[in-house]
Amino acid sequence: MSSAAPTAPDAAPEQAFRLADQVNRRPRATRLLAAARRHRADLVAALVFAVLAGWLAHGLWPDPGGRILALNPEDQALYEWFLAVDARALLGDFDLLTDRLNAPDGVNLMANTTVIALGVLFAPVTLLLGAPVTFALLAAGNLAGTALAWYLLFHRTLRVRRVAAALGGGLCGFGPGMVSQTNSHLHMTAQWLVPVIIWLVVRLLRAADPGPATPDEAGRSRATGPNRRRLFTSAAGLAGAVSAQVFIGEEVLFLTAIALLVMAISYAVADRDLARRALPGFAGGLAIAAGLALLVLGYPLWFQFAGPQGVADGMFTPAYFSADLSSWWRLSPLSVAGSDESARLTTGPAEYNTFLGWPLLLVTAVCAIWAGRRRLVFACVVAGLVMGALSLGPEVVLGGTRTAIPGPYALIGGLPVVDGALPMRFALALLPIVATLLVLAVDRAVRSSGRARRLVPLAVGVALLPIFPTPLPTAGRPPVPEFITGGHWRQCVPPGGVLVPVPLPTPKEPWPMRWATAADAGFGLPEGFFIGPYGRGGTAAMGTFKQPTSALLADVARRGDQPAIGDEQRRQAVRDADFWGASCVALTDDAPHAESLRATLEQLYGPPTRIADAWTWRV
Repeated sequence: MSSAAPTAPDAAPEQAFRLADQVNRRPRATRLLAAARRHRADLVAALVFAVLAGWLAHGLWPDPGGRILALNPEDQALYEWFLAVDARALLGDFDLLTDRLNAPDGVNLMANTTVIALGVLFAPVTLLLGAPVTFALLAAGNLAGTALAWYLLFHRTLRVRRVAAALGGGLCGFGPGMVSQTNSHLHMTAQWLVPVIIWLVVRLLRAADPGPATPDEAGRSRATGPNRRRLFTSAAGLAGAVSAQVFIGEEVLFLTAIALLVMAISYAVADRDLARRALPGFAGGLAIAAGLALLVLGYPLWFQFAGPQGVADGMFTPAYFSADLSSWWRLSPLSVAGSDESARLTTGPAEYNTFLGWPLLLVTAVCAIWAGRRRLVFACVVAGLVMGALSLGPEVVLGGTRTAIPGPYALIGGLPVVDGALPMRFALALLPIVATLLVLAVDRAVRSSGRARRLVPLAVGVALLPIFPTPLPTAGRPPVPEFITGGHWRQCVPPGGVLVPVPLPTPKEPWPMRWATAADAGFGLPEGFFIGPYGRGGTAAMGTFKQPTSALLADVARRGDQPAIGDEQRRQAVRDADFWGASCVALTDDAPHAESLRATLEQLYGPPTRIADAWTWRV
């Protein structure tokens, strides 16, 4: 007889269920724990990148609605308006031709850097917390996301050690050009899809490569052929990533394509056997990717170049936006070892794209030589030289002086699409190229057992230290009127109607666009800050023509003089209001020369109505 205590009949099923549950839980918990341990280093890298990005943009965090990036506030006002307009897609109120600016003609969103994909993705944040919060999140998130994406590409595709991948990812995400572009250029810093595109291109190449031919039983050479299933999935993925990047930032995609093209040609020259084996399948895969992407992008791209308010050319002068040759060995004013004196070598604080410094250039050159005769090193060196040379523009500039030496950009200047990219931004492609060379060298060093194991990482660290970024300068910004934030604007403008703020927004002074941003783009504005076909002969220009009444009010705001108003000015004011489709004109007390503007508006439109903190006129 067994000495074990008897078990109650009702307890047996409960114990059985508990035992089965424990058995089922253990493998799952073990798997989760193993996954956490396996990716612990990746999570640490992501955390470090996020903390660094947050620190760089920390000046915005106490009050995103009350703080602004001090070095480029005009573009921040523009991008916050973009985010507000994009967020309306969540409300079912969105079109590629928006009527919420430049009334009555509207603005072609595809012809402007409107970061549509980001705006739609963050629409809930924008509608709940406001566009300034979304902007602050993206300003930091783009840096951290780009760094993490490159880190994963280096570690998982190149199979390098994590320390080397982290150094490379950090340079790609927080290099001088990226930090500089963070001054309001969200379309240039959102580069976290670029490593994904490169990974898909590499995956496509590997799928297209049948491998060296091997002899069969009869002694005849046979190749296995491309992996067709993997080829198609890679092509489909590439089409999706490219399509998404178009709606984030086309210029980044263009620069990526140019750099990849140069690298592909260079790699093919260095490895002709691979080129012969993989070219047919690779070209076919690219054709599939292009065809799939065209299904998505065909109409938006047509709309951008040939649709209403579209522009078919660039509006920026390549000669003006050329990189100064001497800026390459100088340090960015936004780096710990930089100085404000270097700022004269570029067009503004958002374009410190070439300021790598001579220590990093020197160490990169040495690492490229030391890394050995690797095909990837050769391709990176060639692509780096080409992209760096193109950044110099159509005529080489040295120390602020234009020389008579033509730059390589002169060979491609004027080609379709090319003019849409600023020459100096070709230098942004140097960050991942330089990072790749450093990653390969550091990885080779840490795997060795000689003096290089310590010497190479130390040299790379010393070269990177001077370009370590400093926090972005921020400043306070005037509050949006209670007339807007309290929703009082609805008393004189129906939703979707046109409100005329005085003075009207311009590319140099877009501040009234903040009114529309704070109202989630619930109403339209005349004129404003955007790219449209208002240049000579319908070419691309910033902003539009001012109507006579707008020009008159702008002159009063600038000079403070009260003009003589007669019947003709009053009739013109009515005609202009009708042209804009305006419902209401609004003036706040904090406008420049507000008293003179109020007196002028009273002569034009009659006695005003006070609504909250604004004087309003129904027109």
